Amino acid sequence: MHLNPYGEYAVLLARSLADDWPDTRAGIVQRTREFGMTMIFPERPGDHARCRAVLDEWLRVVDADDPNERAAILNQQMASASAYPQLTDHNGEGWHLHYRDVDDLPGVLHAVFSVGTALHLTTRGMNRLGRCAATPCENVVVDVSRNGTQRYCSPRCGSRDAVRRHRGRRRHPQAL
Repeated sequence: MHLNPYGEYAVLLARSLADDWPDTRAGIVQRTREFGMTMIFPERPGDHARCRAVLDEWLRVVDADDPNERAAILNQQMASASAYPQLTDHNGEGWHLHYRDVDDLPGVLHAVFSVGTALHLTTRGMNRLGRCAATPCENVVVDVSRNGTQRYCSPRCGSRDAVRRHRGRRRHPQAL
């Protein structure tokens, strides 16, 4: 049984770009390769800026506080994707679905991010996406934990926040 990988890899790719935006189009393409995309994307004028616009739209989903608002934003994003699902067996990897056009990098990212995020949230929970709980970090958190309690973008941020809370309790002990 081949499970659809769009949910997890799509949101992890989007998070990676959001937390460390590449300076060039080539950097974006390289990042897509690191996350398993093997398609060749012909270069078009404005690709870098158009990809950033796609990512900024996706961040609206990340920052939505209410599940209904999050769903409405995602539905709008999926409706505006120009791609349609299609079966493909590129590179002899086996038949699978693509939810994207084949030759437009920003269009591919738009379709993959919106559909992948919808799959991630509907299979894991609408609260499985957000910002790091450690102040002042604003990195994206894609909760892929088994129990759905991931609040930090990294163990480092989790440890730093725990130390901050511990020191705060030591400085201001509660009166009994």
